[in-house]
Amino acid sequence: RIQLVESGGGSVQAGESLRLSCTVSGYTTSIYCIGWFRQAPGKEREGVAHISLFSGGNITFYADSVKGRFTFSQDNAKNTVYLQMNSLKPEDTAMYYCAANEDYCTSDFERGGAAYWGQGTQVTVSS
Repeated sequence: RIQLVESGGGSVQAGESLRLSCTVSGYTTSIYCIGWFRQAPGKEREGVAHISLFSGGNITFYADSVKGRFTFSQDNAKNTVYLQMNSLKPEDTAMYYCAANEDYCTSDFERGGAAYWGQGTQVTVSS
């Protein structure tokens, strides 16, 4: 059974940085798509970034709202992916979730159709 555990959230001032971590346990070699979503109170869940894991190289997607500020990375030895968030804004405030599929990233995944989810980690950015 695949499990995802996020960490790294917190409260920061606008302009500061945070790094979120998502550690995957279980049958990790079956994961071909992993990403981050966020949901603010009263708003719909939003895809932030995801990565398709191909043997010939990975493809990373970023939402327009975070391009140039957030960076997705991975440490295969630790079965962990990271979301480095720089230049944070108050509108980045949300619960952030790690999600994964045993399939390549699809439009369904981008809409939140992931099979596996973490418990979430809160990010609060004050102005």
